[in-house]
Amino acid sequence: MAGDRHGHPMSRTGAEAVASYEQALEHLLFFRADVAEASRQVLTAAPRSVMGHVLAAHLGLLGTEEKEAADARNAFERFKEHVHRGEMTPRERMHVAAATSWLRGDIHQAGRVLGEISVEYPHDVLALAVGHQIDFFTGNAPRLRDRIGGALSAWDTADPHYGPILGMYAFGLEESGHYERARETGLEAVERRPRDVWAVHAVVHTYEMQGRFGDGIRFLDARTADWATGNYLNVHNWWHYCLYALEAGDIPRVLEIYDAALHHAGSTGAAMELLDAAALLWRLQLAGQDAGDRWQRLADAWAARHDGAYYAFNDVHAVMAYTGAGRTAEAERLVRERERYVAGSGSGVSNHAMTAEVGLPVCRALIAFGQHHYDRTVDLLIPVRHRLGEYGGSHAQRDAVHKTLLEAALRAGRHDLARTLLSERINLRPVCPYNWLAEARLADDLGEGARAAVARARADEQAAEGMAALKR
Repeated sequence: MAGDRHGHPMSRTGAEAVASYEQALEHLLFFRADVAEASRQVLTAAPRSVMGHVLAAHLGLLGTEEKEAADARNAFERFKEHVHRGEMTPRERMHVAAATSWLRGDIHQAGRVLGEISVEYPHDVLALAVGHQIDFFTGNAPRLRDRIGGALSAWDTADPHYGPILGMYAFGLEESGHYERARETGLEAVERRPRDVWAVHAVVHTYEMQGRFGDGIRFLDARTADWATGNYLNVHNWWHYCLYALEAGDIPRVLEIYDAALHHAGSTGAAMELLDAAALLWRLQLAGQDAGDRWQRLADAWAARHDGAYYAFNDVHAVMAYTGAGRTAEAERLVRERERYVAGSGSGVSNHAMTAEVGLPVCRALIAFGQHHYDRTVDLLIPVRHRLGEYGGSHAQRDAVHKTLLEAALRAGRHDLARTLLSERINLRPVCPYNWLAEARLADDLGEGARAAVARARADEQAAEGMAALKR
């Protein structure tokens, strides 16, 4: 029985397959497309490899694609028909249990089992990497931080995978609000492995959450060759670049990047790319900017997917696209389909609760906003605004919904609520042109001209700093 580089035995896996498995893990950590081929090579060399099949199952799940997950589930169930528990190591049995849970829809149970693996086997890279993504998909910020933090001290800092583990930890720190510690940790990870795009992404998030969009632009510009192409995360990191440009007020640059990187004729149609495109166009709409026919093309791409009820976070962004394109009937049809879904049996399926308790209220609120029913938008979002993490994503991603609530409050003339929401935002992130421009609008509505002028001056000063960074 061969073992991986950390001494974990791998049943029914020879040396050649182990080498391919290790290469696949390397590709996985750096979000390289080569991970798929390396995974196939594992099973070509060792068709009955337990960890080879576990890896393939997780690769079918990490894209949050319903059809890929169904294919992975069928393949994994066929594999299990020909393997007995006694043939597997204890670690492999836990891995099989985790993959089985996620394939059957219980992503939370999968995350718990992977956490148990990390306690006993803190060097198990697959358990850490997949568990980390599960924490992201379920919006569990403390677990996103502590799953990695709990294993980190067991790692030798000279290990070549220590850098990517640090990068994961940096993102968990950021989502938990430890911004300076997260930035320092992420920068150390990037220094160790410059093409660690997840660590780059973690640092970018710290700048986003602190409103340091000029610093974010400079950071990304200095490392474009390391993150902008050749990995599964490049579209998402370009999305972050667009958020910075949007704060700076450079709408032409935002649209240029959108057309070149986020969504164009050559886009794959993957959910994780389409949701970034929808989230960006929605922000542009909230800012009063015209996206032209981009909405229609994006709505067409969502419609072509024919998605069923699989991941509520994706549904929300599909509704953004349909609503932004003025295709309310399609948005409402998706909502009705999800209502029928939650009315059925959902025992043990994580997405059932995600959809029923958070996804559907947000979808209904987005449709109401698109129809200019701003009071209804507010009434739908207020009860769930502190629960948005339950359907996954990051703070930066979910901010599109928080901004929708604020915009609805402003447009509905609910001044006390708008003032409260703005006070929350400004005190959390005082360096943010969007916040100050919204403050100016509220002051105008209340006839407070002097306060409006101060708020606009602050917004202009901050935007100028961002524009300077973009022009360097």
